[in-house]
Amino acid sequence: MTRGIDHLVHVVRDLDAARESYERLGFIVGAENVHPWGTRNRLVQFAQSYIELLVIPEPDKLPQVPAGTYSFGNFNRDFLTECGEGLSFLVLQSNDPRADKAAFDKAGFGNFPVMDFSRKALRPDGSETEVSFSLAFARDAQSRHAGFFTCQQKTRSEIWFPELQRHANETKAIGAAVFVAENPTDHHVFFQAFAGVRDLHASSLGLRIEAGQGEILVYDPRAFRDAFGVEPPRDEGLRFAAMVLQAKDPAATRALWQRQGFKPRDIHSRVVVDALGTVVAVEAR
Repeated sequence: MTRGIDHLVHVVRDLDAARESYERLGFIVGAENVHPWGTRNRLVQFAQSYIELLVIPEPDKLPQVPAGTYSFGNFNRDFLTECGEGLSFLVLQSNDPRADKAAFDKAGFGNFPVMDFSRKALRPDGSETEVSFSLAFARDAQSRHAGFFTCQQKTRSEIWFPELQRHANETKAIGAAVFVAENPTDHHVFFQAFAGVRDLHASSLGLRIEAGQGEILVYDPRAFRDAFGVEPPRDEGLRFAAMVLQAKDPAATRALWQRQGFKPRDIHSRVVVDALGTVVAVEAR
């Protein structure tokens, strides 16, 4: 089954500063949430997906994990130390994380236990609730700094609220998650397994994976530079480098960003800005 985009993890050093930056970009940023393993987050949500702003304020709570175990918190700690702020994980939707795990194991990209957990959360009215998730991790062995898992939202009605999706910049959805790699086709087998797709579109630019909800794009450095007007991060294997959001009127988004002191670039059919170690682009929906 094809797995669509569920959310993107944007790891930062200061959650309040990240909230302020995202609010200046015209996003509504949700309340702060606490994980039991030393990380905290805030969500920027759309109707079917969201951006997770993540910080690690209590690294002493991160688990000591044996080799072969996937630790979400430790991965993000290491990413922040070695790469700085930026996009660390692509998360796809799941209806059955244990079936995902079996598929990842069979393809040679898994062998990690499914992670089930719950945490407290605040509704927009300030009342407290509990939300629960199940995660199935996948790993591209060529890519040390690119994380992947699927997520089953067990309490979806306690996460998504229309009043948190009316962003001043008029963005409505995540259109694409964009990776950069020296040789994009080296990763086509991984993305076939992770996204659950049989056919990938290869071109001179790289790979395009239609994920059901949104796309996964894998550009080579030249194509990334041409698409976004900035040098991509260089790394071994894949590096998650940009998000493409969709809006009814990107010109209105550009005008808001300019009023807020940003310097957006018009490149091809997108409006592009750099923020907290990543590229944020908006295109017409």
